[in-house]
This record gives sequence, structure tokens and C-alpha cells, in this order.
Amino acid sequence: MFDPQTALLCRYVEARVVTLSSEPEHAGAWADLRQATEATRASNPELVAAIEARDVPALRALIEAWHAGKQPLPPQDQEVLRRALKAFTKSLKVTQLNDESTLGGRGMSGGRTSGIVGITPPARFPREVWDELVHQGKLRGGRQGIYELAAG
Repeated sequence: MFDPQTALLCRYVEARVVTLSSEPEHAGAWADLRQATEATRASNPELVAAIEARDVPALRALIEAWHAGKQPLPPQDQEVLRRALKAFTKSLKVTQLNDESTLGGRGMSGGRTSGIVGITPPARFPREVWDELVHQGKLRGGRQGIYELAAG
């Protein structure tokens, strides 16, 4: 089931288009797409038009435009990515502060800076969200589940 708070609409549409490519009249996939876009009909007119027309090639072209960066992601996806990046940044800062505050040898903190540059991202967002942030150049990594902020 699609969760608009944590999942990317573009990836959900892409998964349904794969199903529809082999079975264009799959009623369940079309119903799932209509339900997923119900809350954002006004902000995604091109997507809604393609779904209502049951136009698989138009949906495929829209997905390719999103991946190539020729068309911005749906506003819903942009909001999910913004919230995920904010959660990642906060988690990274907390982890770094925790590392810096460890006591060492003396009764006072060493005053050193943390060497932590990457973390496992918050689990409330699926991996596809983190991979999209890597694709956009906002995060680096993804190897072994560790991501870090991109330089800049």
C-alpha cells in the first residue's frame, strides 16, 4: 500500500507501469494508481490525465522525464525528500555530538571533533528515498547502508 508520508509517488507509479506493461488492462493496478494520486490531483494534472486515459506509454514517458530531470518530481515527492533529508541531517548531527561528548582519560571532554561523516539513515523512510537523494546529489554513498551528506 502506498504511504504518501514516506514513499515516493514516482517510484510507486513506476512499479505499477511495470505491471501494466505486461497486462495493460490490469484493473487493480489502475485502481491503485487512481487511489495513490487522489490527494494530489490538482498538482499532478499530467499524471492524472494519463491515468484516466489508461495511457501506459504516456506514463512511461513521464517516468523517464522524472528520471532524466527534464521534469520536476511531483510536489508530494519533493516534500517527502525534503523531510527525509532533514531527518537525515538531524540524525547525523546527533550522532556526531554524541561522539564528541564522550569522556576520555580526564574528567573533562577532550574537545575533539567527531570523525563520523556517515550514518545509517532513519528507518521510517524506505531505501528508494535515500537512493533518490543520492541520484539528486544531496547524499553520497549507499554502500553497506551508510550514507553521508554530499560536499557543498
